[in-house]
Amino acid sequence: MSFDRHLVLETALEESVDAVVLADDVNRITFFNAAAERLWGYHRGDVLGKDIKDFVPCGICPTRDGYVDANRDGYANKIVRTSREARIEREDGKEVWGSFSLSKVDIGDKIHHLVFIRDVTEEVQRREELRLLSLVVNETDRTVMVLDQNRRIIYVNRAFSDQFGYRIAYALGKLPTDFLVGEGTDVDTLARLQRKAWQDQGFTEDILCYDRSGNPVWVSAAVNPIRDAQGDVTNVVVELTDIAALKRVQSLQDDVLEALASNISLAEVMDFLCRRVEAIAPEIVSSILLVDTEQKLWSLAGPSLPTAYNDAIAGVPAGENTGSCGTAVWRGEPVYVTDIATDPLWTNYKHLALPHGLRACWSSPIRLGDGRIAGTFAFYYREPRGPSAFHRQIVKACLYLCKLAIEHQEARRQIAVLSHFDSLTGLPNRSRLLEETESILRKAEDEGLKVAIFTVNLDHFKDINSSLGHAIGDKVLIEAAYRLQRLVSDFAAIVARAGSDSFVVVLSDCDTARAAVRADKILRAISEPTEIKGFNLTLSASIGISISGDKGTDPESLLKHAETAMFQAKSAGRGVYRFFSPEMNRLAQDRLVLGAALRNALSTNSLNLHYQPQINLNSNTLHGVEALARWHDPEPGNIPPDRFIPLAEEIGLIDTIGKWSLRESCRQIAAWRSEGIPIPTVSVNLSPLHFNDSGLPGYVAGLLEEFNLPAACLTIEITESVMMDAGAETLRTLAKLHETGVGLSMDDFGTGFSSLSSLTRMPITELKLDRSFMRNFETDPSVQAVAATVVGIGLSLGMTVVSEGVENENQARLLRRLNCTVAQGYYFARPMEACDIERWICATRLDDTAPLNISA
Repeated sequence: MSFDRHLVLETALEESVDAVVLADDVNRITFFNAAAERLWGYHRGDVLGKDIKDFVPCGICPTRDGYVDANRDGYANKIVRTSREARIEREDGKEVWGSFSLSKVDIGDKIHHLVFIRDVTEEVQRREELRLLSLVVNETDRTVMVLDQNRRIIYVNRAFSDQFGYRIAYALGKLPTDFLVGEGTDVDTLARLQRKAWQDQGFTEDILCYDRSGNPVWVSAAVNPIRDAQGDVTNVVVELTDIAALKRVQSLQDDVLEALASNISLAEVMDFLCRRVEAIAPEIVSSILLVDTEQKLWSLAGPSLPTAYNDAIAGVPAGENTGSCGTAVWRGEPVYVTDIATDPLWTNYKHLALPHGLRACWSSPIRLGDGRIAGTFAFYYREPRGPSAFHRQIVKACLYLCKLAIEHQEARRQIAVLSHFDSLTGLPNRSRLLEETESILRKAEDEGLKVAIFTVNLDHFKDINSSLGHAIGDKVLIEAAYRLQRLVSDFAAIVARAGSDSFVVVLSDCDTARAAVRADKILRAISEPTEIKGFNLTLSASIGISISGDKGTDPESLLKHAETAMFQAKSAGRGVYRFFSPEMNRLAQDRLVLGAALRNALSTNSLNLHYQPQINLNSNTLHGVEALARWHDPEPGNIPPDRFIPLAEEIGLIDTIGKWSLRESCRQIAAWRSEGIPIPTVSVNLSPLHFNDSGLPGYVAGLLEEFNLPAACLTIEITESVMMDAGAETLRTLAKLHETGVGLSMDDFGTGFSSLSSLTRMPITELKLDRSFMRNFETDPSVQAVAATVVGIGLSLGMTVVSEGVENENQARLLRRLNCTVAQGYYFARPMEACDIERWICATRLDDTAPLNISA
């Protein structure tokens, strides 16, 4: 080769993308291009002159010499050699893969050896990854299919043949629907699978397939579409998991739950469960035992166990070394005995099991939701062995089903108890009372005896709940129940709880005279002082009495008569007893008629509001008016509020009346403002029940917006009972009302269980001194002192103080001396209709010089 030819060759080899190594006839490296430097990581200056054998990797031929020499000889003898791949150890210690190819080159009169090496590291890695992936896919027990864009199978693993019985070659190129579906395959599920596989992300669907022999195979198909860089689906990978066992367990669950819902007995449900279990797993014998309060075991279900065996284990106490079941209860965990003949847990009991062919037993405790162990669920085997994975699935499902069934039975029993007994006091409830009273009445009638029924209602019980809380109220009811039971324990009697604060006592052989004596004793027993959680309480009760033979002898009639008499006792001042009379019955009927009339009055808008002025005592100006509901009925005429307001609370109409009062007041304020009548504010009374309604603030705000009114023109009056029952919800309601800007007035302050700490927690803007203070206000210094205290409290808290019931000039003068801000009462004006307010304002001088007596 001439010098130029050599130079051209060298230049070409230097520019080659593959590594190039040139060796002379004695194997010394004479050329090492840039690609070779990158591949090996050596600089050519460190390589030139070195033996090429040092750079030829091991493992291609028996020896590196053999590899080079063999190829050299091959060239001389024109033997064709293919390229080979081998590992290359780089200068930095890392390994890469190269594809080696040897050639003969004549340079001058000598033969050189030219080696081309292509970097195939990534190709080798990809092939290795594919090899490992193929290994994993083929070794998994789950069937894997890969579909092409035409939905045809391009790959299946060995598990496919195992699961469906088809050769791999048979499946390739076919649609899965060509041979895997059958008459039982759900067409909707199949359509959904075909549609979603090419649209959605990965998903899972259960579907029924068929194998080569036509046997059904339930599988869970995990479908994952494979997308290219443009997002188009190129392939779909489907993984099929055999869920036949799971489906059998699900079917078992469904069947048992259906049986449970059919209201059959617990024993029947558990027997059905055992039979279904043995149908899907014939190799086992199932058993369910219950544990009683003494921790003894009793057979509940075990249809395939011999009767003699069930009888032999009946009453066996739970404990260590008491077979599988007794030990499982004792330990509170599953117990596996794979060989009853040799396991020490069965030493004292194997003679019971072995003669019946029971060789192994796995028992699990049935644990209820409250942590109690109610029994055991056990599998017996006819050969020494442990449970399979399928058996574990069954037991897991059955333990839950047993828990549900036992809790369902207990709930039914509890419901039966609750349907006859009061949960707080343990006394019979009203339905049980009527049943037992019916029996007592029949017996008394046969023997010619009288039966007395006492309705005992605790007085002011709502005040206890409101002021001291429901927990104290419950303790009071329990104490009252105990006292009544203790009092009549020596008599043939029933004591029952008939309502929230009402009890019923039924006494046989009790005429009117004896009933009066018993009633006195009940009143004294109830009124004995008691201490409950640090509170010293003195209770009282009102009692109504009916006697069999008094216009009705059936339990319902007698109980109604006693209740009627009790209401009469309440009306008489409480703390007394009254006997039923026809007059009382008439009053009760009148009450029903009045309730119907009130409903009609509300529906026909027959109620109206009267307004009583409130006078500022310092300036003799109009402070505002209080809206008072009035009802005139065509039949009975005028019905006072103290009669229809309590009735409305009892029959559930008070909320309607309250909202009507608010709306009517706002409408009237708007009318006065449009006519230029100077009414600064209107106070509206609401029942304590309204403040349990979280929607009240929104309702008030809506009215102000509807009638375009400033919030300051409306004041809402609340009672002390609201303050004492000011739980979190009530406080939130009051706070939201305050946020609307309306005034909040505490009505009748000082007459109940007032609490200054509660007062400071509530956004009250006004205190109203109750009218009862005016009775002896002029003559009793004590009353004046209390009134002065209330006024001082209100003023110190920045509140307006309004005194009600002012009837003469002396009372007004004394209130002014006490710095009371505002007063109202007959001395100034009676309540009047809205149309008379304008006339009253015009006729009355309201200025700084006017006398205190400014009534019209």
